[in-house]
Amino acid sequence: MRLSPAAAKFAVEAGPGIGENGGSMSIDGILQAARKAGASDVHVIAGLPPTFRVNGEIFPMKADVLGEAEAERLVRELVTERQWAEYERDWELCVSATREGIGRMRVSVYRHSGRAEAAIRLAHLELPTAEQLGLPRVVDEMTRRASGLVLITGPTGAGKTTTLNYMVGLINREQRVKVVTIEDPVEYVHTAQKAVVVQQEVHTDVVSYPRALRHVLRQDPNVIVIGEMRDLETIETALQAAETGHLVIATLHTPWADHTIERVVSVFPAERQNLILAQLAGSLQGIVGQLLLPRADRKGRVLATEILVTNNAVRNVIREGNAHMLPSVMQTSAREGMKPMDSSLQDLYARGVITWDVATSHARNPGAFKKGGKQDA
Repeated sequence: MRLSPAAAKFAVEAGPGIGENGGSMSIDGILQAARKAGASDVHVIAGLPPTFRVNGEIFPMKADVLGEAEAERLVRELVTERQWAEYERDWELCVSATREGIGRMRVSVYRHSGRAEAAIRLAHLELPTAEQLGLPRVVDEMTRRASGLVLITGPTGAGKTTTLNYMVGLINREQRVKVVTIEDPVEYVHTAQKAVVVQQEVHTDVVSYPRALRHVLRQDPNVIVIGEMRDLETIETALQAAETGHLVIATLHTPWADHTIERVVSVFPAERQNLILAQLAGSLQGIVGQLLLPRADRKGRVLATEILVTNNAVRNVIREGNAHMLPSVMQTSAREGMKPMDSSLQDLYARGVITWDVATSHARNPGAFKKGGKQDA
């Protein structure tokens, strides 16, 4: 079955045709086309042609649609027999894979209408610079802290893992320390430079985040990197490590700094929450909130960031359980590198980088935005 004329009009943007007119597709051919198109993700779904995400938008590849058997064949080309057996047992799988000429990727296999499909996240071939990512310099300073907790937050697809790996790469270039990462899965492999970097993959090297974290302190790390803080045990161990002389860098799926504090505290029983607030107040070094937004010129995406740097005022606010006051603290602490997300969105809009609709649809308080100028203080 061929791609419809309406879909074909957009498919040209996704890359050259592969597997048209009944020809057989290979997963390597699809992934090479995705790299050429600058795609971040590839979707293998029965009933559709291979589909790419380019600059945040979905485009079908210029190819015939996939039948159920062909979609499963392409998915199976990406995983080992042992991994496929895990998928058949659990009906889901998330692993890393490397293909020659294509690089490293994260492969998420899932079940849809009783058949196997996959979402493939292509890793960067090289780590981007802070300038390329759009990260403020205060993020570099967070990597130079001797201990404490640094959180990178935002929704799925906001570039948290890329920022995490940028920070590991910076530590690797600058510091003679040992870094242990726990990731699910490993998306970018760091070659030792000044630092020693040990990357452990969940379900390959370790059973789970909590079990890996319980043993990580025995590995003599200076820096502990957690791909995602998902549960009470992981968060609790991360806080303990941050309190005991380690720099801990982790990601969390939360939108704003105050929600991040509330999320961390809320996973604990009520009788422990005051203690957790005290631990956070003492160990938190900063929060980097992220959104990846379409540019007004449609030439890619741009990063909007919310930056919280922990100072005495922030520590007092957290300790007293007044996380709702953090946006005001950030607004009045710009000299220390702090910035609420709405200020970042307003700046991007004022410079013409994003549109009014994009800015206000992602803003926390869109009514406070000013057209053609920056927010009032």
